[in-house]
Amino acid sequence: MSRVICVAGESGSGKTTSLRNLDPKTTYIIDADRKGLSWKGWKAQYNKENKNYIQTSDIPTITKLLEGINEKATHVKVVVIDTINTIMIDDEMARMKEKGYDKWQDLATSVWGLVSNAHLYRDDLTVVFMAHTQTERDDSGYYFTRIKTSGKKLDKIVLESKFTTVLIAKCVDGKYIFETQSKNSTAKSPMGLFDTFEIENDMKIIIEKMEEYEK
Repeated sequence: MSRVICVAGESGSGKTTSLRNLDPKTTYIIDADRKGLSWKGWKAQYNKENKNYIQTSDIPTITKLLEGINEKATHVKVVVIDTINTIMIDDEMARMKEKGYDKWQDLATSVWGLVSNAHLYRDDLTVVFMAHTQTERDDSGYYFTRIKTSGKKLDKIVLESKFTTVLIAKCVDGKYIFETQSKNSTAKSPMGLFDTFEIENDMKIIIEKMEEYEK
């Protein structure tokens, strides 16, 4: 069973930057946002020639890529999908002229299937889903941050329930961090995995901690 992580946060909260220390030789990035990466020199690390980077938000294409990496490209140890929100929005926009419930049912099924199947790959593979968040406030002033989804069906099934680790990316006093446990949010991680409520936003360190924890 593969390792599956969700990193969620507002735009500019350091989600993509957390990938900066991963090894390009063993990492494959699916750039659904088509915005490129966010550190100096990334184009020399991730590109078509190196066969470790693609820009697409098409779910069948992403599914085929994941299956191919799982079965044939065994040198790849980390796959990043950045972001799942663009995948949802692009599907919605492509079918915006369609009426009725079916298109929302299809979207929910496709996204749910993409995340669910990510758990079924080889043991030494980590799949990281990046996601945008939304923060809701009630009349009493209580606020809660969760993954932003498209359509009521995805709201009802609660996408976070498919992950054992959900990290919330934030910038606090100029420092980029990940929240590891719920604090008015859907952040969560296995008991004892992290020593602190806040950790450095470095995906390499996070995966190493998870590997050590599992042993």
